[in-house]
Amino acid sequence: MAKVLLINGSPKKDGCTATALEEMVKIFETEGVETEIIQVGNQNIRGCISCRKCMESGKCVFDDLVNEAAEKLDEADGLVIGSPVYYGSPNGSLLCFLDRLFYSTMMSKDLRMKVGASVVSARRGGNTASFDVLNKYFTISSMPVASSTYWNQVHGFTPEDVRKDLEGLQVMRNLARNMVFMMRAISDAKDKYGLPKTENEAFTSFADGK
Repeated sequence: MAKVLLINGSPKKDGCTATALEEMVKIFETEGVETEIIQVGNQNIRGCISCRKCMESGKCVFDDLVNEAAEKLDEADGLVIGSPVYYGSPNGSLLCFLDRLFYSTMMSKDLRMKVGASVVSARRGGNTASFDVLNKYFTISSMPVASSTYWNQVHGFTPEDVRKDLEGLQVMRNLARNMVFMMRAISDAKDKYGLPKTENEAFTSFADGK
């Protein structure tokens, strides 16, 4: 059975972001996909300090929710990251979490071909900017990014408002269906062809100043 890990970057467990994620969960469950939501936005998550200890141990030096989520992500076939918009950007606590999650798993976990999707919610503006920020975590990790019938966003100041955003909820449902299709297709291709070769030898830093 396929599994999708959903990250709620809002401090409100049952807020607007959760309402969008729950709309996706309904589709996943209908399609027989296992789901788990991790509540991040209300946690005390510190940022990455670039100590690079994870390169030695395979996990973040700060043993908190990040390391717990890393193990769950390792077993998942897809990842959904949801966030409210704060000053035109995702929640700061979520970004700290994602910086450490993706950096610490870079050497110890294989995220290639896990399907990623970001979901954002706002009262009015900042959605697409936040959407772009979250998608960059996927595109640097060889994770295919799922799309929908519009940008993955909902509008509203309260969960009740979001439930009135019929197009936004429709986008969430279509996004979930597309993720299921991609996970199944990738699973079939992986069994038939294996994962694509990845080159990691080049690391351009221009240390010689040229």
